[in-house]
Amino acid sequence: MMRSMFSLIRREFAAYFQSPIAYVVLAVFLLVTGHLFALTLNQLTESGPRGVEFPMMILLGDERFWLVFLFIPPLLTMRLLAEERGSGTLEMLMTAPIRDWEVVLAKYIACYAFYIVLWLPTLLYLPILLNLQAVWDWHAWTLFSGMMVGGLGLLVILFFVALPLGMSFFNMFLMLLIGGTLYGVGCWMHYHKDAAHLVELTAKIDPFPILTSYIGVLLAGGMFLALGMFVSSLVRSQMVAALISLILSLIFIVTGFWRPEMDTASLTYRILLYFSVPLHFSKDFTRGLLDSREILFYLSTTIFFLFMTIRSLESRRWR
Repeated sequence: MMRSMFSLIRREFAAYFQSPIAYVVLAVFLLVTGHLFALTLNQLTESGPRGVEFPMMILLGDERFWLVFLFIPPLLTMRLLAEERGSGTLEMLMTAPIRDWEVVLAKYIACYAFYIVLWLPTLLYLPILLNLQAVWDWHAWTLFSGMMVGGLGLLVILFFVALPLGMSFFNMFLMLLIGGTLYGVGCWMHYHKDAAHLVELTAKIDPFPILTSYIGVLLAGGMFLALGMFVSSLVRSQMVAALISLILSLIFIVTGFWRPEMDTASLTYRILLYFSVPLHFSKDFTRGLLDSREILFYLSTTIFFLFMTIRSLESRRWR
């Protein structure tokens, strides 16, 4: 069961790198974030009223970013199930020895993994935004630092050697368990018990807004991908799936641009704020704030759309 699910995840994830749309999405995404990163640097070097207090507000609180982001989840999810329905392979997939929820979860994990790949290059911006300074002390080798480096080495071998070679699921799980345990325990003990550390990082800008911003994009992305996947399970055409997903996503995006004059304590404004993803980032995530209501909103909406996607597949069995 787990082997079939893992094979499906690997197939779906590899399919993104065989499609030109994925590379176009990646290129456009990096162009937009790179442009906003340049604007952020300009604001950080400005003085007086032209400066910026929270750098991530320009990156993720800017309307131009969300106008581009609006198109990304529909393009990533439009083919997940609509392509299977249109080509007639969905029936063959549903007769395979794998359950409906495993199909949905496998496709969602693969899509979400590619979504994370989109954000990985933006990690290169962080040392500059945070003004990080690293001090290396190669004399700080201890048992715990050795565990940390050894565990990291096992994880690197797992993801870059074992996975491409097709190692068995049990061996990969065992390798992941050992490597993850060594790395986690080694990191914790090294930086809490050892007097000297291999690496000392200091940031001159508060790093917590960076952390909360990335938590926000992971939560928001998961919600939009689940929405797009649900739409993809309902139609046969990939373009129709993308358009419907785009229209439905507007409910969560456009409210951030529509700012009528209203009492901030009114019920209408609070409802508007609760559903507006751009406002969540401009008021909370990019300022280093985590609101449990917003986290619950993203998680519950994601689970709801995944549940509806499973029910959509099950309805085909009933018919």
